[in-house]
Amino acid sequence: MSGIRVHRPGRAAGCGLLLTACCLVAAGLSTLCPTPVRAAESNAVAELKPKGRLRLLGAEIAPGTRKRLTWTNGTAIEGFAVPVPVIVLNGKGPGPVLCITAAVHGDELNGIEVTRRVLDDIDVEELNGAIIGIPIVNIQGFYRGTRYLPDRRDLNRYFPGNPKGSSATRMAHSLFTEVIRHCSALIDLHTGSLNRTNLPQVRADLRSPTVTRMTRAFGATVVLQSAGDKGSLRRAANDAGIPSVTFEMGEPMRVQPEQVEHGAKAIETLLYALGMTRQRRYWGDPEQVYYSSKWVRVDNGGILFSDVALGERVSEGELLGVVTDPLSNEQHRIYAPTSGRVLGMALNQVVLPGFAAYRIGIDTARAKAVRDREEGSEEGPDAVEDEDGAEDAPPRG
Repeated sequence: MSGIRVHRPGRAAGCGLLLTACCLVAAGLSTLCPTPVRAAESNAVAELKPKGRLRLLGAEIAPGTRKRLTWTNGTAIEGFAVPVPVIVLNGKGPGPVLCITAAVHGDELNGIEVTRRVLDDIDVEELNGAIIGIPIVNIQGFYRGTRYLPDRRDLNRYFPGNPKGSSATRMAHSLFTEVIRHCSALIDLHTGSLNRTNLPQVRADLRSPTVTRMTRAFGATVVLQSAGDKGSLRRAANDAGIPSVTFEMGEPMRVQPEQVEHGAKAIETLLYALGMTRQRRYWGDPEQVYYSSKWVRVDNGGILFSDVALGERVSEGELLGVVTDPLSNEQHRIYAPTSGRVLGMALNQVVLPGFAAYRIGIDTARAKAVRDREEGSEEGPDAVEDEDGAEDAPPRG
């Protein structure tokens, strides 16, 4: 994590809880806390449930300690259940309880490394509030190198779960009741799926003022308006009154250093903005907020060759890529249906007609985006699942 920490004042140099206006402006967070106030009194913190006595998974975590617990979902045969590590850092000072989850899809590796780095970099003696980290939620999928549970279900479609339902709903219910409900706020880490990659971005329901203030504290990170799919962990947590966002970065089945660095830096920027840590961040200007997006699908099968890069801004009618038939050599060009920015895209690969190839973030005014969602679906009839959920997943049951 060298190169991230710019300044770390001692106890006598500001007590860590005092966030001055100049610090926030430098970090791109002036809208979160525009005047000099103590972090615990800022809007972002005041609306988060404060930490009380921290008892989790049958154990009590004393202030100023770091503890490794295990969560067992109980859906496997006795003796074959795989315990999931849960890392808890309970700081000495007051503050919220932030939960960080990764690998809800077992093949999404970037978030696992982000969680490890963030947890490893924190001095629990100087932490205010607490952090609950679950680096690998779907550990069964992780061992098998797949995003799914052993029954081929997508865990991120079954929250908050049901103790009497299918194995996926029981697992979701167990995690939600035993861990998530103890949190003040949640960051759920994801990547693209199905040979797709995502620009580092925070997906959030910006209709919530508290969630909106959270998104402003991630530094130079794109924000995309999205309520979240029904059954996703983020949406279930928000519905339960726990402000939550999804952080997307990169592609599955790989650990990508640049993506990991961005994710870790963004979360550590949030921790500082919330007054939970003293590691000050100076990180450029805030990125744009996109209130709408559109997936561009291919109409012909073949091999996709992209002409644009992730994060690139495109104009309406601009060439995005070409699908080439490897047998007939026919080429089918894909053009941008609207101006915007490439927030997600398919990697060069074999594609079939209808495959979602490019996600374009649209510079849509918030009022228009809200009106469009009220008149129709959140992202239009051609949108793939919000959390990059797999289109080939079997029906729920």
